[in-house]
Amino acid sequence: MKVQIEKTYPLPCSPDVAWEFLQNVEAVAACMPGAKITERVDANHYKGTVTVKVGPATMSFRGEVEMKDVDAIARSLRLLGKGTDSTGSSGASMNLAARVEPAEGALCNLVGSSEVSMSGKAAAFGGRMMNTVADQILKQFADNFAAQVRALEAQRASPTAAGNGTASTVPIPPPAANELNGLALLWSILKDWLRGLFSRKTA
Repeated sequence: MKVQIEKTYPLPCSPDVAWEFLQNVEAVAACMPGAKITERVDANHYKGTVTVKVGPATMSFRGEVEMKDVDAIARSLRLLGKGTDSTGSSGASMNLAARVEPAEGALCNLVGSSEVSMSGKAAAFGGRMMNTVADQILKQFADNFAAQVRALEAQRASPTAAGNGTASTVPIPPPAANELNGLALLWSILKDWLRGLFSRKTA
């Protein structure tokens, strides 16, 4: 089963700051709830995990991520990911194209277009449910991403950092390590299903 997603998120920073952060795969992965880069194989290849908690049960997925088609002029890149769960009963792959576009007021937008393919038990959820789950995950990701680039923008504007020439090397604190809470996602899915059911009955 395949799910296609296209999203645009406004960011509270300049295009240059957002582009700098987008190229940091470890930092970007840390913005995704439950995701973590565990190994940097080389400049473009990484290994990582995604942890999903549903009630008392915890599921762990391991996979690989490749960054390619990096275009500094267009401020765009592509991320390819694939992985399986610890039991080997589910698999997923992702093809994500992301770019930073200028916006009014010297700000910018993060634009993403992705195709996710699922197999095994993960494919049993169905396209509508997976779209709802993806929307919830991406919202959390966008909030974390915006917080990180806001902090990075503030550092770039800091007179202290600018004065000692360390503006480009000052690390920003990683976002809080949050598990991907399956119960919260399932509740969102249930509400979406009930809204659709009610709409059909009253149409």
